[in-house]
Amino acid sequence: MRAEITQMAKGYKAVFERELAHGSDKVWSMLADNSRLKLWFDELRIAEAGEDGKMVFDMGEGNNEELAITDYEEGRVLAFEWWDDHVRFEVSEEDSGKARLRLVETIDRITPQTAKDLAGWHVCLDVIEAILDGEEINRDEEWQHWHEEYKRLLDSMTVEFE
Repeated sequence: MRAEITQMAKGYKAVFERELAHGSDKVWSMLADNSRLKLWFDELRIAEAGEDGKMVFDMGEGNNEELAITDYEEGRVLAFEWWDDHVRFEVSEEDSGKARLRLVETIDRITPQTAKDLAGWHVCLDVIEAILDGEEINRDEEWQHWHEEYKRLLDSMTVEFE
């Protein structure tokens, strides 16, 4: 399911929601256990867990960017800076025993990178679900599809009418 993107007084908010057929502990481990995190986002790792901790993004060629963790509740919330933007994962247990995974990206401004990031987060969530379900997914093919979809959506949102 595509993210819901809304314009706010300052910037935009993209909300992704997934109901996963797994308990919240398994879903949380995909976010907070570096050995599981690297399965769906190889460049990202938690260097220091907890509020005021940090994430590290491997830019390649030995270059790393530190991203501050802004909110952390064990088993429930992982939020961190994403350069000028902000990413927040929320995990909750449904009555059915399934988990709800919610990702909220707060976007300062729409740039050419925004559609790429949205497509990337979309595919990351699909990959998390596929891993938990023991399935495989063609990341490149999925990313191409969702990049075009988010680019089209953002273009329609940023049209100026006279």
